[in-house]
Amino acid sequence: MKITQLRNATVVVEIGAHRILVDPMLAPKGAMPPLRLLGQRERNPLVDLPPVTDSLLETVTHCLITHCQKGHFDHLDRVGKHWLRSRKIPVICTPHDAKHLRQRGLNVSPLAENHHDPQPFLGGRIRTMACKHGKGMVGLLMEHGVGYLIEMPGEPSLYLSGDTIFTPAIREFIAWHRPKVSLIPAGGARFDVGHEIIMGMEGVIEFTKALKGVVVANHLEALSHCPVQRAELRAAAALAGVGDRLRIPADGEALEFDPLS
Repeated sequence: MKITQLRNATVVVEIGAHRILVDPMLAPKGAMPPLRLLGQRERNPLVDLPPVTDSLLETVTHCLITHCQKGHFDHLDRVGKHWLRSRKIPVICTPHDAKHLRQRGLNVSPLAENHHDPQPFLGGRIRTMACKHGKGMVGLLMEHGVGYLIEMPGEPSLYLSGDTIFTPAIREFIAWHRPKVSLIPAGGARFDVGHEIIMGMEGVIEFTKALKGVVVANHLEALSHCPVQRAELRAAAALAGVGDRLRIPADGEALEFDPLS
């Protein structure tokens, strides 16, 4: 299995003959509005896509969406929608998002209503885990989405967490399923008021300590409301004694995992 970090939450997961594009944000640098109203109002995304993007996208066979409603352009933007439509890429999502995506002309392949239970997926199986995209008043306004646990023959199990803080339910989920590789948001995103809406440094370290597998951190240095920097997260992981299991890829970097990872 190979995971290539493109930008923010956008990755390509290579499993066997399948190339799965996750949460495509494909717009150029600065094409979208700021996500904070106070202080320095930077337009998003803050960085361009890496040079490897075009050639890698040509290999994509499927797309997987964790959440996309209530203005979440950082997980599916206009350029991403156009790209998926033009190539008729099968878009896998929850039933909750299926109607929304069909209305935008996408080739939707929704999971079953009981998507929390395992179901067939590209020769293996997939199940979902509910996200908690923030708490308090901000959390009530957010689209929470899901994470995905993907289990394929001959490959390490993969947990794509989706946008979430680290909750007791997620702790229980990873303790039970023990994913070999977990991909989690680490940018500590927050708006002008309220708590973090995804994991920040403390949440990432806590998550990594909670299991024995490899953890891959993304959602870094690409959006104006995500303050966590790769260098400081790497230093915090080393201080916490988990630097050997927390991987922090640069945009364009590919990580490979064998079944014994």
